[in-house]
Amino acid sequence: MRTILVIDDNHAVHVALDVLFSLADLRVLSAQSPDEGLRMLETETIDLVIQDMNFTADTTSGEEGIALFRTIRDRFPDLPIILLTAWTRLESAVALVKAGAADYLGKPWDDHKLMTTVTNLVELGEANRALAQHRDGERRRRLELERQYDLRGVVFADPASERLISLACHVARADVPVLLSGPNGAGKERIAEIIQANSSVRDGPFVTLNCGALPSELIEAELFGAEAGAYTSATKSREGKFEAADGGTLLLDEIGNLPPAGQVKLLRVLETGRFQRLGSNRERQVKVRVIAATNADLPAMIRAGTFREDLYYRLNVIELRVPPLAERRGDVLPLAEHFLEGRRRLSDAARSALLRHPWPGNVREMKNAIQRALLLGHAEMIEADELGLPTLAVMPRAPGDGEPDRDAIEAALQRAGGVMSQAAAELGLSRQALYRRLDKLGIAR
Repeated sequence: MRTILVIDDNHAVHVALDVLFSLADLRVLSAQSPDEGLRMLETETIDLVIQDMNFTADTTSGEEGIALFRTIRDRFPDLPIILLTAWTRLESAVALVKAGAADYLGKPWDDHKLMTTVTNLVELGEANRALAQHRDGERRRRLELERQYDLRGVVFADPASERLISLACHVARADVPVLLSGPNGAGKERIAEIIQANSSVRDGPFVTLNCGALPSELIEAELFGAEAGAYTSATKSREGKFEAADGGTLLLDEIGNLPPAGQVKLLRVLETGRFQRLGSNRERQVKVRVIAATNADLPAMIRAGTFREDLYYRLNVIELRVPPLAERRGDVLPLAEHFLEGRRRLSDAARSALLRHPWPGNVREMKNAIQRALLLGHAEMIEADELGLPTLAVMPRAPGDGEPDRDAIEAALQRAGGVMSQAAAELGLSRQALYRRLDKLGIAR
């Protein structure tokens, strides 16, 4: 049962509040003095405190109540406190609310308002505790991943990234080809590095080839090597990527750009582990873990006749999708801090701009934005305009202009893990404006 502690030297107040809160199935504990209230806080599990501001009959200064409030706030910083007094002074109310009081009500109080405030605060406290437990669980899982596996220093905080990295670590144990799909700049190579680092060939070479960075006539020579004279500029023998990766891992990036002849030969190597250098009749045997990566729609290429279906299924024994940065907003600020390397700090406006930007260029675009800010600015604090992001991402939303709807708000809250300040920044609202929007739409806080 949720418990309210009432600290007041007036017995009638305790009786009235006990009756009122019993209607909401709330348990009330009573303390007649600040010292008694503090002792109860040390020994009982309390969800909310309601305290008087005056405990001496001949004074209206509220000094005793202020001292009690500050002591509770120091010892129990997350505990909500409602202040009650018969001498409500606006300046005192403002100062104490700024100092962390949940509300400041005059006596006699409005039962409906007090009950609404109390139930909302208690439910919010329960939600915050559940969120804290959820975050603790996520933190423990991340620490366990880091303890069990070599994550190659990858920075992540979003649950989507945690799931992906956890899958990559488990997939690493199986000696089968892996297909990494996802947009450019999302981090496919980093996931490949994690697979290599936790595989049975972790001590072997890790070789990469971008199949889209070479002319089609040279890709076969890059993959399989060539003898002197195999083509016009081949003046001496050279080994290919498969030979270089023997006993380790070969990452074939942009696999959708591999020409048809290369696809046929790659399929044979995957099936037999054997190949021939260009210009040679001698077969060579290798043992290589192949990871392929692509931002292309390979099934569509199969239907168009530009990618072999049998090669696709040979590469796609296990597929891992690397989501774009826009789908893992929880990684945005940790990545930004990582790229800053402690050299400068982000202003609130800059953090908001980073969270609101759609990141079509993914992590690569993020790194470039941070590097730009570091090069162009010299003050300790990075402001939004130094990031070079489109104006739409850095300008605050005009009041009443395109206010976010229910779906946008709920999606932002989910991406932010329930953190109001982060969700508000992503939506381009102040935290107070987000609260008002939640109330207007009837969305529970």
